[in-house]
Parts: sequence; C-alpha cells; structure tokens
Amino acid sequence: MSKNTSHDQNFKNLILDYPHQALEFFAKDEAGDITTDVRITPIRQEQLKERLGDRFHELDVPLLAEWPDGRKEALLFVLEEETDPRRFSIHRLAHYTLHLSELFETQRVVPVVILRTADTRARPGKATKICRVCRYL
Repeated sequence: MSKNTSHDQNFKNLILDYPHQALEFFAKDEAGDITTDVRITPIRQEQLKERLGDRFHELDVPLLAEWPDGRKEALLFVLEEETDPRRFSIHRLAHYTLHLSELFETQRVVPVVILRTADTRARPGKATKICRVCRYL
C-alpha cells in the first residue's frame, strides 16, 4: 500500500523552516527590509473565537516579523496556499486579514496568496506543480 504524501503540508513546512527566504520569494517588495536579524515567528494557525459556537478560522502560514531594535513596527504576513484556485475566497482572506489586524492591533498586515495548480501540458503524462503568487494589498 502506498503512503499518501501531503504536498500541502510539505509546502507549509518549507515556509516554516525557511521563513526569511519564503518571504523574500513570495513577498519581495513588502519583505525588502527584513534582514537576518529580524525575528520571524509563526503565529497560531487556528484563530481565537469570540464565542464558543463560532466557526474557527484556520490560516495556512501566518508569520510575524519583528525588528529586535524596535526601529520598525511589527509586520504580519498571511500566506494562504491553495491547490485548487476555485476554492480560494478573497472574502475569507479579507476576513482573516482584518481579524489579525484587530488581534495584533496593527494595520501592517500583508496578505499573500499562493496558488499551486497541476499543469499536465509541461510534461505529457506527468503533472507538474506550478506556483503563482498573488498579492492583495
């Protein structure tokens, strides 16, 4: 029996293992001032609920960038990865972004959408993952 590999989880793990490089790749313009001394911390994926009966919100990879010398306000990156672009919802992303903005009391939130799609045209018979990055500011 073959073991299923979660490419989504592997993708998230790469971002978490190499946060500086991931932000430089996926959000180059916004992450330009992030040097190796900037502390990047993954924040809780499952966001807090206001009421017990509310639906929970689970983010893919939210990252908090903090400058140790305090020269800049902390910056939140919301990296949302979607394998099926039809499942992506700009409304859900806007809700997550606004919720994080309130929770961390900042207006410095950068949402980044990573759309990964299978493209069989590249190599007939083999699906190749194509990665497109969309930034909504």
